[in-house]
Amino acid sequence: MNSVVVNPDALEQLITAILRADDCSLDEAMAVAHHLVAASLCGHDSHGVIRIARYHQWLGTGQIKPCQPLRTIVDTPHLLQFDGGDGMGQWLAREAIAVGVERAREHGSCILALRRAGHIGRLGAYTEQVCRAGLISIQLCNVAGSSLVAPFGASQRCISTAPIAIGVPIPDGEDFILDFATSLVAEGKALVAGQGGAALPDTALVGADGELTSDPLALYGETLESPAPNPRAGGGALRPMGDHKGSGLALACELLAGALTGNGTNGPKEHAFGNGLLAILIDPAKLENLDGFAAEAAAYVQSVRSARPDKNTETVLTPGDKERATAAERRRDGLPLPPAVFAAITEIAEQLSIDISPNDLLRATAHGPR
Repeated sequence: MNSVVVNPDALEQLITAILRADDCSLDEAMAVAHHLVAASLCGHDSHGVIRIARYHQWLGTGQIKPCQPLRTIVDTPHLLQFDGGDGMGQWLAREAIAVGVERAREHGSCILALRRAGHIGRLGAYTEQVCRAGLISIQLCNVAGSSLVAPFGASQRCISTAPIAIGVPIPDGEDFILDFATSLVAEGKALVAGQGGAALPDTALVGADGELTSDPLALYGETLESPAPNPRAGGGALRPMGDHKGSGLALACELLAGALTGNGTNGPKEHAFGNGLLAILIDPAKLENLDGFAAEAAAYVQSVRSARPDKNTETVLTPGDKERATAAERRRDGLPLPPAVFAAITEIAEQLSIDISPNDLLRATAHGPR
């Protein structure tokens, strides 16, 4: 299906205006809009601008709340705990990580727990944030109130998509950014597929009957045709990546990012929707390394990229390479959106009486990467 190619800067401004009309503060509206567009630019469309229709709906129903402050629960030199009050997750997570960065710079390390953070979006964005400060981070996330994944060997939902991200700074700026959902595909990729985007792998989902399928209807049911499909409306489930290994990682995210942070798990007790985040931040400068951490890390990553490719691969990539290349291409040529996503965004803008300039929105930009 043909895509609608848009100017990412104009789209970011439009999403900011939508969130402002939904009573978000200017700072959080700009933070969320930038996060969504940046996720789409780097190829993570599942966590990108496709989400704005759902955010608009949730802000209208109170499922997420605008203008929520980041509230400190625990504050020790090496341990922080925050509560987001079900606010705008991207803004809350950015602010929490910023505090964690300063604490890790001061003390060498910091463990950060964030609960009730709405939806924080693409987890890799926060490892990038930490890498820009020259620090390492290991981050685990769960989504309470969003049981979407069946554990290995099951056909019943018991787990969230439970992403994990690891960021290691590399001196040339091409940081190691590992970011993946522990489900075989992220829920947003099923949403993209259901709205005309790339099809899912044949084994991405399991139906209520226990049969494997690629049909997003198993996840969304009849709501797939609505402006904001509900992933909890179908009788099926997403499947874990890597069979028992991915399932085990997902359960670890539920225990550490869900139970430990106070966000809640997807167990028998019902919890309100929201992200929990457990982040471990380390300042490599505080550790002695005779060969020099930065030089060793850069040399190793480059040696992996220089490895002999197999017959089906042109160039060996390391985590973060593909995202950087995709972002540069999409910023140069314009951001492609499924027509249904573009229509949903413009419809929301019209409902909110936000002026749209089609020429500006559809014109690609020649700016370099941000």
